[in-house]
Amino acid sequence: MTQTGPFRLPRGGRLIDRAYQLPFRFDGRQMRGVAGDTLASALLANGQLMMGRSFKYHRPRGPVASGAEEPNALLGLGEGGRFEPNQRATTTPLVGGMVTASQNAWPSLNTDIGAINNWMYRFFPAGFYYKTFMHPRPFWKHVFEPIIRRSAGLGKAPTEADPDRYEQAYAHVDVVVVGGGIAGLTAALEAARSGKSVWVVEQTPQFGGRTPTDHSDGQARIDALVAELRALPNVTLRRSTMATGLYDHGYLLVRESVADHESNAAIPRQRLWRIRAGHVVVATGALERPLSFAGNDIPGVILASAVRDFIDLYGVSPGRKIVVVTNNDDAYRTALVALAAGVQVAAVIDARATANGALPEAVRGHGVRVLTGSAIAGVKGGKAVEGVKVCAHSGSGDVTEVIDADCVAMSGGWSPVVHLWSHCGGKLTWHDDRAMFAPDPNRPPTGADGKAMATCIGAAAGDLHVAEATGAADEGAILPVWVMPTNATRKMKFKMWLDFQNDVKVSDVELAAQEGYHSVEHTKRYTTLGMATDQGKVSNINGLAILSKALNQPIPQTGTTTFRPPYTPLTLGTIAGEARGEIFQPLRKTPMHAWNEAHGAHWEPVGHWRRAYCYRQGAETPHDAVAREIRAVRASVGTLDASTLGKIIVKGPDAGKFLDMMYTGMMSTLPVGKCRYGLICSENGFLVDDGVAARLSEDTWLVHTTTGGADRMHGHMEDWLQCEWWDWKVYTANVTEQWAQVAVVGPKARVLLERLGGNIDLSAEALPFMGWIEGDIAGIPARVYRISFSGELSFEVAVPANRGLELWEKLHEAGRDLNVTPYGTEAMHVMRAEKGFIMIGDETDGTVIPQDLGLNWAISKKKADYIGKRAQERSHMTDPRRWKLVGLDSVDGRVLPDGVYAVAEGTNANGQRNTQGRVTSTYMSPTLNKPIAMALVLNGPDRMGEVLEFPVAGQESYKARIVDPVFYDKEGSRANG
Repeated sequence: MTQTGPFRLPRGGRLIDRAYQLPFRFDGRQMRGVAGDTLASALLANGQLMMGRSFKYHRPRGPVASGAEEPNALLGLGEGGRFEPNQRATTTPLVGGMVTASQNAWPSLNTDIGAINNWMYRFFPAGFYYKTFMHPRPFWKHVFEPIIRRSAGLGKAPTEADPDRYEQAYAHVDVVVVGGGIAGLTAALEAARSGKSVWVVEQTPQFGGRTPTDHSDGQARIDALVAELRALPNVTLRRSTMATGLYDHGYLLVRESVADHESNAAIPRQRLWRIRAGHVVVATGALERPLSFAGNDIPGVILASAVRDFIDLYGVSPGRKIVVVTNNDDAYRTALVALAAGVQVAAVIDARATANGALPEAVRGHGVRVLTGSAIAGVKGGKAVEGVKVCAHSGSGDVTEVIDADCVAMSGGWSPVVHLWSHCGGKLTWHDDRAMFAPDPNRPPTGADGKAMATCIGAAAGDLHVAEATGAADEGAILPVWVMPTNATRKMKFKMWLDFQNDVKVSDVELAAQEGYHSVEHTKRYTTLGMATDQGKVSNINGLAILSKALNQPIPQTGTTTFRPPYTPLTLGTIAGEARGEIFQPLRKTPMHAWNEAHGAHWEPVGHWRRAYCYRQGAETPHDAVAREIRAVRASVGTLDASTLGKIIVKGPDAGKFLDMMYTGMMSTLPVGKCRYGLICSENGFLVDDGVAARLSEDTWLVHTTTGGADRMHGHMEDWLQCEWWDWKVYTANVTEQWAQVAVVGPKARVLLERLGGNIDLSAEALPFMGWIEGDIAGIPARVYRISFSGELSFEVAVPANRGLELWEKLHEAGRDLNVTPYGTEAMHVMRAEKGFIMIGDETDGTVIPQDLGLNWAISKKKADYIGKRAQERSHMTDPRRWKLVGLDSVDGRVLPDGVYAVAEGTNANGQRNTQGRVTSTYMSPTLNKPIAMALVLNGPDRMGEVLEFPVAGQESYKARIVDPVFYDKEGSRANG
């Protein structure tokens, strides 16, 4: 042929407007497309067939499909912050000024040094990486790993911030129809007529699916359906909207392209919809499968449906002389579309012994040869198709003739798109007569009521022709063809591609079976079949069929790999939505934050909050400020902004039983009006949180958690409620931000609060230690808890968050003559350490149990179980050699470094000094005017008075004496004022 390759047809292209020329660049070359093009169709129109290189062998790659299943035509798109790798050229609409680049090739697409791997393919079979890079051992770090890291991945990650905006939205809909083809539109209309709210989401910019291309009156049928649906007020139609995942309880995740690849700051680029659907209708159609023959990956070998899409939709032909190879009637439509567009069809190669249906006869009527019982023995060419070698399908590849061609349109049958159905548990059934897995309507994904929450229809259900809606005539039966020809030689199988992106061949799957990988999931991971960016959309069925044959077992016995969301990749920007920059992790502030800042607060991060570490006055150092605050609290009165502490409501008939399982102690016996300190452990027995629980009524508790633990503990509770004790009648709500909480602490605390007035009796008789009472203080509704984390007389006052600042300011106004002093977290920490109270995150590190901390008193001996109880009974948990909590008194007056280890005699197997303890908290105590510390020490409580050594590199070793962990007011008299 004098001219070969793809070109723009002089006419046709239903989706394009030739009047609007759109310039763009590819690998630095200027090109032009037209409005309505995709990047793939625009590149083909410019004669650019090769668009990338495969991952392992760096073989030339052109488009093989025309939709979201495309594994080859992946481009780097954009510049600067808008650069994105791995963009599918087949689904990316062309926008004027686009800058694109090929991937996985160096120094250029046409001359790629990585292609040397292709010549060494025998050294890189499936799983070669599990058998190499082991010896010599030093080579891994200095040779193998650097090379592998440079080679990993297809595209380059962007290096600049994304300037586009993304948003998220929510919807509740009776029926969501996924797929805007004729089956989906018909189902939507039926549901809408019954009065239900209906959404139709279609992944492409136009409705209709395959119907307008494959049926002469298809567009008219689609237009009529769309017009009727648009007229209904209870119907929402959304194009360019991809359903990416279906989850439990009808939760559907949908990505809408609003202004993709258009730098329009006024509207978001993409919108992520979180939809709760009463029912989901899956009308996602089917995907055409390739055929496995030698050279089926050469650019120009394309799925038959994609060839006719390029011709019909975009007025582009992938070649000038096409050979169609098929095992079904549908591919004949491609021949007819090509002929109607003036493109030469050299022959149709049909693996079936006979092909006498209406479509084959129509092709014959155009004078095209139909070679039945035939197959492709190989494709001539490297970077483009140059010809096709023909052989008998039942043979072993003996060539009978060579046909001159520059494009091969292949069709191996169709596979329903069952991903959404399968995401949430829908089961599949294999159909031999149609060579496909299709949804089993008797085993649907079910909702909380046990009823089906999704239904597959149309081609997604295996009804490929949707004859009732399209009027399509019956077609001839498919002949399952997994390898072409049937008795292909081993040498031919080395060139039969299954996964085009990851370079997985028929020979690789057979090798996996030979080496014992009989599970399809194991074969997937051993060969990387289906692990490319298309997630096996065009490769998996062929691969598992070949695995089944290699294992000599039926395809249903082999089964499928797991379908996992998302159906197509989501950008991180879409997933994050507005949560970026300053609001990626929003800074949480208490109602008193501005006051604290104005009064010298020195901030520290605690979880997502900022808490005052101390309040500096004048030229004070933080150390001096902390000491002043502690002395003021111990002498008179201080205030602590405790609003950040977690507050979780636990309510319901089974709330007491539930809390007894959550906490190590008994909470169900707590009287109304009382508080109790409690510990929460993980199922592994380790202490993860603590706090005070208050019983508000017979069925309601308010439990406090650490500042950083509020969300985590609420999630912990819900995890057990939803997954283990789902039938318990318990409701939980995180109300942390609904309440401001102020700790009023010190000998004058009661005096200060009583000055504010109100109807709450704060006397020791009316409000004893570990009690709570409600009323109003200074005209503000309040709940007052008599609890102490400092060892002093203390009241924690909770008020509505919008009145927290008011209370705080009134306290400081009324207490001026009492020298009322705001104090920060460090003063709180020092005072609790003086009292020997533990701190989660200091005395705990994920390996500590309550018994290590001397908290046996907080563990109920009356109840049969709690989370972590059985774990704490394991031998290593009851080992007497576990380190126990003690206090440390510095021998030389120096403050011990935090986290430093106490050494013991001897060395371990690595030549390091043996250890016998670790400092968990260490401070200079202004109250005692000396350093104090807490530590976990081997047999610590039994070794009072012993001196431990704590070596520190570059310094003289520290020494400290083991003492009681309670340094101040051991009798606890100060808590009563």
